Amino acid sequence: MSVMGKKQAVNPYLPSWEYIPDGEPYVFDERVYVYGSHDFYNGYVFCMGDYVCWSAPVDDLGDWRYEGVIYSKTADPLNKEGKMCLYAPDVTIGPDGRYYLYYVLDKVPIVSVAVSDTPAGQYEFYGYVHYEDGTLLGKKEGDQPQFDPGVLTEGDKVYLYTGFCGQGDKSRIGAMVTVLAADMLTILESPVCIVPGCEYSKGTSFENHAFFEAPSIRKIGDTYYFVYSSEVMHELCYAMSKEPTGGFTYGGVLVSNCDLHIDTYKPSDMPVAYGANNHGGMVQIKDEWYIFYHRHTNGTWYSRQGCAEKLTILEDGSIPQVEITSCGLNGEPLKGEGEYPAYIACHLFTSKPSIYVGGDDFPKIMQDGRDGDEEIGYIANIKDTATAGFKYFKCKDIKRISITTRGYANGVFEVRTSWDGPVLAKLPIHYTNVWEEYTAPISIADGIHSIYLTYKGEGNASLKSFTLHTTRC
Repeated sequence: MSVMGKKQAVNPYLPSWEYIPDGEPYVFDERVYVYGSHDFYNGYVFCMGDYVCWSAPVDDLGDWRYEGVIYSKTADPLNKEGKMCLYAPDVTIGPDGRYYLYYVLDKVPIVSVAVSDTPAGQYEFYGYVHYEDGTLLGKKEGDQPQFDPGVLTEGDKVYLYTGFCGQGDKSRIGAMVTVLAADMLTILESPVCIVPGCEYSKGTSFENHAFFEAPSIRKIGDTYYFVYSSEVMHELCYAMSKEPTGGFTYGGVLVSNCDLHIDTYKPSDMPVAYGANNHGGMVQIKDEWYIFYHRHTNGTWYSRQGCAEKLTILEDGSIPQVEITSCGLNGEPLKGEGEYPAYIACHLFTSKPSIYVGGDDFPKIMQDGRDGDEEIGYIANIKDTATAGFKYFKCKDIKRISITTRGYANGVFEVRTSWDGPVLAKLPIHYTNVWEEYTAPISIADGIHSIYLTYKGEGNASLKSFTLHTTRC
């Protein structure tokens, strides 16, 4: 981004060509490490890649470093041919000070564990979670199939949270917790249910926000926060308890990747992005708490990218739902001048509402090239009424706005500072198969604002970037 000073943090926080969903963030030695599964650009199923890791210094959350492949899918003895995918992992520090990576392969109901002496690996296969008699967790009669492990170590005990509860499946009752010994593998206390799935939530505080998948656990003060993806998939909810193995009550929604329920700038039932499943965790970075989650790109479920938002924890321990934004980990609005890439759009929608991703009529964030090519993302499939929203910017002395577009389209981009606000500028565009820049005068009041770009016209356009020009540039 052509902005002055230190590089700003944006959403997604990793490069636009990286696809790391299911992010579990931790701070180790003054660096934030994110562990997630690994989607491919243009992937045809979830989690096609090896585990990779990225990290950033706690005082510069725009400066992410690629740590490389930390664990290969073929490292597990059950997957030597690499035919199974590595689903969402989690990491915890064991009593011995080493780092333990918990994960589930996509075709077996058990939990695998790998270990490393350092946060970014290399991790080596360590073993499978099992009962004292050697029976693997997930294989014993009455066990739920294991899925999406979340882990927390306290003293010599490890609390392992797992589960997946699809609608209509009464064989799966909810999120389970299993207590492990200091060896990180042996079960001390058999699994118990802590949050019901949708088939068993009626009459509980979890009704309509029942457990679906994506367990994540954190302890703040004397309270355990269990974060999970609910039955509607696009939201991450939380539950609270004073004990790690029971007593959890529903707290609320932390974030929705289509911003449903938020009513501060729009109707609460209006989706402003194309959501689907969600997975993430909370982390304290210096004095602030954040929720990590993911968004969907390329018009599919299978190319997901990590995002993050700042949380506010109230005195009673409750956490209000946060808006999805473009500024995320930046900690403050983005600078209201310079060029910004279109892929940081936090809102994408048309006049036809849709909570879930998919369909040829909707705009989508994509890239040129293949997975692994370091090509900057952009918004494609922009048709009549398509809107891209970016928030927030600290605006001062803005006099002009430019956009860079391409595609066989003939129409105009309207510029607003709210999704339903007055048109502040119009940028006519014309048929072209190369990127072209268009500029128009604009007057935006000084202050903190969003930028919304709505296309009206014929054809199909792509948007690479927009630029805010001030009297200083």
